[in-house]
Amino acid sequence: MRHKKSTPNRSFRVADQIQRDLAELVRELKDPRLGMLTISGVDVTPDYAHAKVRFTLLVGDPQGTEDALNEAAGFLRNGLFKRLQIHTVPTLHFHFDKSTERAAEMNALILKANATRAADDEANTED
Repeated sequence: MRHKKSTPNRSFRVADQIQRDLAELVRELKDPRLGMLTISGVDVTPDYAHAKVRFTLLVGDPQGTEDALNEAAGFLRNGLFKRLQIHTVPTLHFHFDKSTERAAEMNALILKANATRAADDEANTED
């Protein structure tokens, strides 16, 4: 007899719903340390006890924003309790998502390398 496992898609659905709800709840925060942020992803542990919430910044200080979000985590979690129809609402842990920053840096390096190569090619054809 096979036991029915909980569907793996459920944790993705819960994480996705948390991400959407947090995007709205964060707008209600009045902390001056908060920059212009976007919730970029949520990873929920299998037991739903914890959620790692990643955010990116358009404007603002990453560390100040991270501190403000982690201090407001209890308030945000209470907001999720009211919105989510799940038995356990995870404890929230906010982390600055450096991936977009790294992508911009890599893009700048590629552009610089291409410009240097184009200049080298142009210098070689003039000889």
